[in-house]
Amino acid sequence: MKYNWNWSVLFEPQYFDWIISGTLWTIYLSLGASIIAFFLGSLIGILRTLDNKILKSIGTIYVEIFRNIPLLVQMFIWYFVFPELVPENFGNWLKQDLPSPEFTSALLCLGTYTASRVAEQVRSGINSVSNGVGSAGYATGLTTYQLYVYILLPIAYRIIIPPLTSEFLTIFKNSSLALTIGLLELTARSNMIMDYTFQGFEAFTAATLIYISITMMVTLIMQRIESKSKIPGFIREKA
Repeated sequence: MKYNWNWSVLFEPQYFDWIISGTLWTIYLSLGASIIAFFLGSLIGILRTLDNKILKSIGTIYVEIFRNIPLLVQMFIWYFVFPELVPENFGNWLKQDLPSPEFTSALLCLGTYTASRVAEQVRSGINSVSNGVGSAGYATGLTTYQLYVYILLPIAYRIIIPPLTSEFLTIFKNSSLALTIGLLELTARSNMIMDYTFQGFEAFTAATLIYISITMMVTLIMQRIESKSKIPGFIREKA
């Protein structure tokens, strides 16, 4: 195959700025979605462990809906369908006056979708704690709220750091789907460089290396957190 490699094109001011801009949008989107996924997912996960059947059903319905609809479909629903379902004035604001509606739609989509997966991790972490721990908490006079905040959640979060890491890494990879609704994140910018210069291999190689660098950094941070917060006896030590 004959291909004229030209790595210098990536350092031309216009295309270099595109790569930096796309990387920043990817980071902003992924970090924002991770925050939404963590807090909303924690809430849904807690609901799924309560004895209240109504609250548990709400959590279950949320998880089953968001987890089983393809992410790309949800992206289109948030961007194209949701503004048409709300009152007209609010819908027009979402489509026309809201700063960067593409970013907002992608943020809500990734955040709520990943929250359904984080909820299952949180539920598993809470359920992995011995029933005796909860009984001991109630025996000392703790309320259900206090039991979760001071005992169950601190233990559960430490147990589920590895699967949470995987979910947060997935957010960075799934952020590339935002190009389908017009957000100029890293993959979209790389595609633009290819269209303008016909140097697709260089553009997407650069994008690949940036994605790898970001995900490796997240992995190292989460590994550091895991090593500092692990509870002896709950997680088997590496040989």
